[in-house]
Amino acid sequence: MPLNRRKFLTKSAATGAGVALAGAVAAPAAQAAPAAAAAAGKSPEKPGKRYSLTVMGTTDLHGHVFNWDYFKDGEYSDAAGNAQGLARVSTLVDQVRKEKGRENTLLLDAGDTIQGTPLTYYYAKVDPITAKRGPVHPMAKAMNAIGYDAVALGNHEFNYGIETLRKFEEQCDFPLLGANAVDHKTQKPAFPPYFMKKFHAPGAAPVTVAVLGLTNPGIAIWDKAYVQGKLDFPGLEEQAAKWVPKLRSMGADVVIVSAHSGTSGTSSYGDQLPYVEDAAANIARQVPGIDAILVGHAHKEIAELKVVNDKSGKTVVLSEPLCYAERLSLFDIELVFVKGKWEVESVSASLRNANTVADDPKITKLLSDQHAKVVQYVNQVVGQATVTLTTVDARYKDAPIIDLINKVQEDVVKAALAGTQYAALPVVSQASPFSRTSEIPAGNVTIRDLSSLYVYDNTLVAKLVTGAQLRAYLEYSAEYFVQTAVGAPVDVDKLTNAGGRPDYNYDYVSGLQYDIDIAQPVGSRIKNLTFNGAALDDAQEFVMAVNNYRANGGGAFPHVASAKELWAESTEIRTRIAEWVTAKGVLDPKDFASLDWKLTRNGTPVF
Repeated sequence: MPLNRRKFLTKSAATGAGVALAGAVAAPAAQAAPAAAAAAGKSPEKPGKRYSLTVMGTTDLHGHVFNWDYFKDGEYSDAAGNAQGLARVSTLVDQVRKEKGRENTLLLDAGDTIQGTPLTYYYAKVDPITAKRGPVHPMAKAMNAIGYDAVALGNHEFNYGIETLRKFEEQCDFPLLGANAVDHKTQKPAFPPYFMKKFHAPGAAPVTVAVLGLTNPGIAIWDKAYVQGKLDFPGLEEQAAKWVPKLRSMGADVVIVSAHSGTSGTSSYGDQLPYVEDAAANIARQVPGIDAILVGHAHKEIAELKVVNDKSGKTVVLSEPLCYAERLSLFDIELVFVKGKWEVESVSASLRNANTVADDPKITKLLSDQHAKVVQYVNQVVGQATVTLTTVDARYKDAPIIDLINKVQEDVVKAALAGTQYAALPVVSQASPFSRTSEIPAGNVTIRDLSSLYVYDNTLVAKLVTGAQLRAYLEYSAEYFVQTAVGAPVDVDKLTNAGGRPDYNYDYVSGLQYDIDIAQPVGSRIKNLTFNGAALDDAQEFVMAVNNYRANGGGAFPHVASAKELWAESTEIRTRIAEWVTAKGVLDPKDFASLDWKLTRNGTPVF
């Protein structure tokens, strides 16, 4: 697989992987800053010329160009007053460039760019960028216009396959970085590992800044169907340890890491991979020579996190700007020229909030036509609902709206296996309450109503499992609930997400009947588990309809990843739901709703 197109292979061959070295830019005279330091109430640590660099960063944009909620068909709003979108970020970036001097700034992103909204889905699947004379991806358009310097690969970059990702890469005026995305056969980087840029200060040597891009090892699990046998994703820590010394030896005065990886040091996939999912703080601690890390993947707001490196004793500054272009991280880096070279004297990080500015008219004008096409698409009417369906209490009550997902998945898998040796086996299905605010109103049902129910671009897989494996699966899922003693008050806001488990890692399983006794400790909560009115036979075989995230081990549910795969497809589950509703014409709970489970305490229903 080639490295990067236009920008990478042709630029340099200083190492086996090469280096993209941006044209040196002329900065205004470096601030010989004793006066400025005194005004700030501190004296400079060392005499010498000084230079101030500001690195800006976004992450987990997930296709948010405007402050628009395609699922609600209106301006985005939330209780915290956040605003979203690259159009807002563009205004923030312009402000910073005006304050600092554009020639003293760098703009980065830490990944998850081309998946997450109907806008990105539309240009991957409905009017795909991969088509002959296809459109330019709206995220490429926006990010090119804003002037990004480099972007790390996120795991969701791979959701539409490598062809779509490569086309997006081709359309970008900046490199997509992934030092730990390597070719399966050669083990060489399949994307540029790093980006370098020189900043000139009169009277002193240029300041050379290197950006190392790292992506998430979980791609090997989550998008196994696309990457297996083609790309490998080794650990972030080991790859940082390999590349940072190279960047320093190539003359980097400042080393920034853009990592699509959170700070917790934990993994959602258990021990399925020997690599940590959220490894950003590990990198800071273990790998000397890094000055700052732009953090992604976890969708957290971290203005500034300081981690001391175990080997050098130096402090590494991390920042994570939430997600969806709601925040912009700023790393203010002060350098001093000592004994013929630049040294980083200090790094501080802060956040700017997209809700403090208006959209940049430049971005609005550039993307308005593509945005309008998507708005029209998602507002297509595909059926009529007899009643309103909602996910408001779907986390703790068996809700018909989740049963709809399971019914569609069961029907698709049954049809796919018809005529095979597995056709006679009973089909069960899993689905999660992804959203707490999804609603399908009575009356007209649109694509956006159904898309809001299934917000991820998951596809469907059929696995062969036993009754015993299903029992273990349900016990693991039930760990989502906080243990609540009999007689204790039940606060639904505190009843779920035990141990920090997200809603998307709690599953309903259709086709079985069971109680979840939340008064019991984890591992012994599933009670009265039956199939067709009789106690579940541990030896009985079932076909389980699961999304590809779960089938590949996402959420670390037991047995399912290693279970025999009977069938899989590339059509998104949300498309299957839309097809099912369109074919029915009428969305009536009597066609899909069933009461399969309930919460109890010592046998008494909670609700």
